Amino acid sequence: MKHVNSSLAGILLFATVFSTSLKAQQNKAVQYMEKINKEMNAIMVDSWDYTSEVAHGKSARKVETKRKDLVRTSKLVMDRVSKMDAFGGSSQYRDSVVSFLRINYIVLKEDYEKILNMEEIAEQSYDRMEAYLLAQELADEKLDSASDRMLEQQRLFAANNHINLLENKDKVAKKLEKAGGVLRHYHEVYLIFFKCYKQEVYLIDAMNKKDINAMEQNKNALMAASADGLKKLTSVVPYKKDKSLIYASKSALEFYQLEATDKMGNIIDFYMQQEKFAKIKSSIDSKSQSSRTKEDVRQYNDALSEFNSHLNNFNKLNDYLNRSRTGILNNWNNSAKSFLDKQIPKYK
Repeated sequence: MKHVNSSLAGILLFATVFSTSLKAQQNKAVQYMEKINKEMNAIMVDSWDYTSEVAHGKSARKVETKRKDLVRTSKLVMDRVSKMDAFGGSSQYRDSVVSFLRINYIVLKEDYEKILNMEEIAEQSYDRMEAYLLAQELADEKLDSASDRMLEQQRLFAANNHINLLENKDKVAKKLEKAGGVLRHYHEVYLIFFKCYKQEVYLIDAMNKKDINAMEQNKNALMAASADGLKKLTSVVPYKKDKSLIYASKSALEFYQLEATDKMGNIIDFYMQQEKFAKIKSSIDSKSQSSRTKEDVRQYNDALSEFNSHLNNFNKLNDYLNRSRTGILNNWNNSAKSFLDKQIPKYK
């Protein structure tokens, strides 16, 4: 089944706009901050480029190229800032920026490389998908924490040099901050959806193997997962009143619940009937025509008639489930794409 690319990550880099000043020393301090902010802006632009590409489902190769570009930009900026002179005998502000850039570089180069490797197996199970998305969140938390420390030193530097900071983020920083919120909402809803989707995959696999015990177990697991997921969806806060992902997930989970509670019992009954008929057929096939009794023939004909009746109902039900399944998956994929296209503008 095709799914919207779940390799989504937000890299949040913050910038401030500061007021100019009248005194020469203050002007020098402002220029010093402007120089650093100009370097930081280069990373933000590349970060937005990367985030936008990932959010809009670009190919893994293209996204990986963007990540490597971002890694190179981070290294160049880190090297340039680290070579800047201290200001007024203090290097605290510069060093905090370098510390952030170093963490940013390590996260992008090492953490995200591991995340990319995790992506290859993420869809194999719910636990792996959860671990994959959690790894992204932990990587972003590292950046957020380092960013907070850097901003604290920036404010201290401004205060010590009597600069009035205006806490306004530029356009790129605002886009990155928004993307982080959009992707957190996507991940929250996606995990609820994916748990049920994956459980149904196990159920279908059991059907294909005609394993009645496994079908029964996975039917019950899907029933529980869909009920739990529907309950969780009621507490999910829509992103800026956009409920499209919640509605798409709710529609999918309602189908999974109907399938598990109402339809799958008939599917299991068919496989039990098929198994019963196979035994009767095997028994009569093992006898020569001359040794078959009227009771053998009657029993076989009755079983065949009953099996054909079950087969007809099974084919109709299976066709209904396949069409419904395709519909809800297409609805989820289209809703996810529309949500991301709407909430995260494409890079320009």
